[in-house]
Amino acid sequence: MLLPPDLSLILASKSPRRSYLLEQAGIPFTIRTVEVDEVYPPETPVLEVAPYLARLKARAAAHLLTGDREVLLTADSVVILDEEIFGKPRDRDHALSTIARLSGRRHTVVTGCCLKSNRHEDVFASTAYVYMNDISPAEAEAYVDRYRPYDKAGAYAIQEWIGLAKIRRIEGTYPTIMGLPVDLVYERLLSFTTASASFPGRTSVG
Repeated sequence: MLLPPDLSLILASKSPRRSYLLEQAGIPFTIRTVEVDEVYPPETPVLEVAPYLARLKARAAAHLLTGDREVLLTADSVVILDEEIFGKPRDRDHALSTIARLSGRRHTVVTGCCLKSNRHEDVFASTAYVYMNDISPAEAEAYVDRYRPYDKAGAYAIQEWIGLAKIRRIEGTYPTIMGLPVDLVYERLLSFTTASASFPGRTSVG
């Protein structure tokens, strides 16, 4: 892609879905990760939680940067229904109860991202809306037992059975729901490289 040849993108995420999306977009990257407690202040507005956590991850991983031409990419996705955040399920029962809540409803997915270098930080987010058909208890059990969605916000993945058979419409981009708004990442990465050179130390949030 049209990124500076000497720019190195570091994906600070273990998510195979985010790696897959970058690979499909032809954006070269390497992976370096650290463990981060994904904790946010309870008063944080629900739409701001994902970008808050993306920034938290980037700052925790900042020591992984080894040069001025390296850029960290971190991301976090949350599922929101009725002003409540549905994160990764704790166990089977929690996954089933989460799917039961989402069944037949429209919910919101927010994926927040942070690009960070030694001199610049850019935090942004993408929002999508998912319209889900009814899911019976038996269908939910079969899905959870086969796919074990314990590492997925909202206890499901758009690219698996629920996404293929039980989602009738989305508003927003598919990659946002999958975990990385590649269109925004690419656009902001292009702007980020220019801003990093021109405005050392500037932080932008959008």
